[in-house]
Amino acid sequence: MRLFIGLGNPTNEYEDTRHNIGFKMIDMLVSHFKARDISKSSFYGELYRSGDMLFLKPTTYMNLSGKSVIAVKNFFKVDIEDIIVIHDDLDLNFGALRFKLGGGHGGHNGLKSIDSAISKEYKRVRMGIGKPQYKSQVSSFVLSKFSDDENKSIDIWLNHTLKALTSDIKFNILKSKYSLKSIDRLI
Repeated sequence: MRLFIGLGNPTNEYEDTRHNIGFKMIDMLVSHFKARDISKSSFYGELYRSGDMLFLKPTTYMNLSGKSVIAVKNFFKVDIEDIIVIHDDLDLNFGALRFKLGGGHGGHNGLKSIDSAISKEYKRVRMGIGKPQYKSQVSSFVLSKFSDDENKSIDIWLNHTLKALTSDIKFNILKSKYSLKSIDRLI
């Protein structure tokens, strides 16, 4: 069983924000694999299944994502090496895509919550959202919507990410310590 987790915040207020790029990828994967909704209140999120793949959007808000992840991980007995977290990353330029195994949370509260719930040895799909000019602007920046110029290329970026993830599913690329090559800028 493989568990794909997209990080974001629930409600329409946050729907198209930078912090919700993980939710957008889960929506694409759910559509691509025609996954069916198997959500339960005890999962603290929207959960979909297609064969031996699970797709999770925690609805606990970003800072408590680990609560949802541990509930699903334990219920389905998912091994840590079969968990892939898709998240926004301030340290990468907009449109960049990187794959990583383990590591620090880099100040990302969703990752921090997951790290404390299951450890930090899961796989990560890092989607670059750019960075504000000043550190004091981080909170408002991640909760802001993409610019008009960025919106013009989001579909290209999401489709490239979908291709990378579906290739991984087929060939188990992320099983290896040396995964797909990072793409510094797709768009």
